[in-house]
Amino acid sequence: MRKLLITGFEPFGGESINPSWEAVKLLPDKLADLELTKLSLPVTFADAAQAVEAAAANLLPDVILCIGQAGGRKDISVEFVGINLKHARIPDNAGEQPTDEEIIKGGRAAYFSTVPARKLVQAVNDSGIPASASYTAGTYVCNCVLYSLLAHFDGTNTKVGFIHIPYLPEQAKNGAPSMSIENMVKALTAAITAL
Repeated sequence: MRKLLITGFEPFGGESINPSWEAVKLLPDKLADLELTKLSLPVTFADAAQAVEAAAANLLPDVILCIGQAGGRKDISVEFVGINLKHARIPDNAGEQPTDEEIIKGGRAAYFSTVPARKLVQAVNDSGIPASASYTAGTYVCNCVLYSLLAHFDGTNTKVGFIHIPYLPEQAKNGAPSMSIENMVKALTAAITAL
C-alpha cells in the first residue's frame, strides 16, 4: 500500500474548533490503496511545516495532503500553488504576525502542487460536493506549510498537495458560507481516492 500523510490544523483566531482537523480525524485509516497517517498541526509559522517534515522523515509517505480552514469560501478548494510569502492579518497561535516576509530567504517565488489538483477537483464534484481549483492559498500558515513542503520535497518522489475547506455551520456568522462535517469527510474521501 502507498502511504498518505494527511494533516489538519488546531483552532486559531479565537475559534474553539477547526474543521480541517475535525474532518481528518473522521477519515478511515485506509482508503483505496492508501494507508492514512493523521497529524494535527499547530497554527504557527515557525512550527507547522517542520512538524510535517519530521513526521515524513519517519513515515516516508508517497503523498502528503494538508487540509486547512478557509473561512468565507463556499466550496472545497484544491490549491494549485504555494508562494514564497508570509503575511498575517492576525497573529498566529504563537503571537507571530509577519508582514510581507519571504518564507525561504532567496527561495523560488512559487511552487506548483505536485498532486493531480484538477483530478481531485473533478472527483469531489463527481461525489456531489462543490469543489473548485484555487490559485491562492493565502499568505497565512496554510500557504507557509504548502510552500515549505513543496520546496522541501522538490525533486523527490513525494507528492504534496493542499485542500482548503469552508467553515462548519456552527462557526459561520453573518451569513458566511459553511459546510457540514459529513460533506467535508465525503469530499476528502473522494479527493484521496483520486490521488
